[in-house]
Amino acid sequence: MLRRLYDWTMKQAGHRHALPAVAGISFIESSVFPIPPDVLIIPMVLAERTKAWLIATVCTIASVAGGLLGYAIGYFLFEQLGQPILAFYGYTEQFQEFRGFYQEWGFWFVAAAGFTPFPYKVITIASGVLTLNPVVFVLASVASRGGRFFILCGLLWYFGPPIRMFIERHLALLTVLFFVLLFGGFLVAHYML
Repeated sequence: MLRRLYDWTMKQAGHRHALPAVAGISFIESSVFPIPPDVLIIPMVLAERTKAWLIATVCTIASVAGGLLGYAIGYFLFEQLGQPILAFYGYTEQFQEFRGFYQEWGFWFVAAAGFTPFPYKVITIASGVLTLNPVVFVLASVASRGGRFFILCGLLWYFGPPIRMFIERHLALLTVLFFVLLFGGFLVAHYML
């Protein structure tokens, strides 16, 4: 079954609607959706290596735009939801201390989250809640998300056929590894925040 799903995904990756689909996934993953766009990026670049740089560019732009949506969610909904919860649990003072730390080191929080398996959406929303300077947020997002997508697409472009053979040979193991990393990122987010 996993093999049929992989074959179907590879076929869809070359479809004319694949680029808008990966843009949509990149956008919503930055604020609410749990599955990263890498799931589509990898087969898309392997299906059409000549589009690697276009795919990386589209994903970067869409991801940063989605990050701004996450920022807006944190910024505009904190008063109604977040603040009463903090007050109920008696965390208002600790939150203010963390806010100062985040203002000073926020660029690095955003850069790290945008580049790693850590759920980027957690940081986009937190950046809005903690009113990180929007220019700093956008610059860190462009650097980290762009770096991540361009490195991934560049590696797939350069090593395309051997990587495709490796993926096809070890599909089950790589699928398990992907979900372990995804789940691990959410666990880290849960225990860090």
